[in-house]
Amino acid sequence: MSDVKSIAVIGSGTMGSGIALTAAMSGIRAWQIDISPEQLEKAKVYHGRTLARSVEKQRMTQAQADETAGRIVYVQDMAEAAEADWVIEAALENLELKKQLFWKMLEVFREDVVLATNTSSISITAIAAEVEDQAPRVVGMHFFNPVPVMKLVEVIRGLATSEETVRRTTELAVRLGKTPVPANDRAGFVANRVLMPMINEAFYAWMEGVAEPEHIDEIMKLGMAHPMGPLRLADLIGLDICHDILMVLHAELGHEKYFPCPLLRQLVQAGRLGDKTGRGVYEHIS
Repeated sequence: MSDVKSIAVIGSGTMGSGIALTAAMSGIRAWQIDISPEQLEKAKVYHGRTLARSVEKQRMTQAQADETAGRIVYVQDMAEAAEADWVIEAALENLELKKQLFWKMLEVFREDVVLATNTSSISITAIAAEVEDQAPRVVGMHFFNPVPVMKLVEVIRGLATSEETVRRTTELAVRLGKTPVPANDRAGFVANRVLMPMINEAFYAWMEGVAEPEHIDEIMKLGMAHPMGPLRLADLIGLDICHDILMVLHAELGHEKYFPCPLLRQLVQAGRLGDKTGRGVYEHIS
């Protein structure tokens, strides 16, 4: 069983805030790290709202919710979380940004701390290459949205990732109440390699007038037994995230089918990113 008592989560967006909350709900202290105080405040509001809903639905008591909230510490400086036993980077899907963060992680955290990334498509090997001889400590730990609910964690081994790192990552995922499943270090891994072309094709079907968004989603739900249609799922994930993952797939795999649909690109350019902005394919009223 994992002996991790504290986790540092770098980035407090949708995924980072979900990971921090999941750790706290599992009895692990979590540092929520973000240079933006506004983003940290959004994460804190999300945590409070989610815990309140759990109490309302009698999934936990108010005392348990208060204890969980008390395990999360919000900081802007990574150095304030230096004593953490584990670190997960959950920043934007940008290789150069992740490289910079991993250099900082090397400086801040102990040598026995696993350096995990929640990247949904970028090569673990490429990230690890930046930290050279510390590459055996680098692993992909890809959670799914919403993190407190979704059971899957893709565990991705880079070229130099050690067996010990994979073992410890698997153990931690189980402790967090997740089901770890291994995937090889290829662009998009498994989930997004399969999912994103489907979402992209749904945008093409909408753009080309095959059907309206709600009808595309309803057909996929009823005909393919999907719990959520691809366009609604894109809004939940974030249209910008879908766009960025497709760009990584296109760059790495070279096939035109991975290039983002013009309509998807247009919505992203317009700032219509889905649930997080209140408008994407659909209107979202909070």
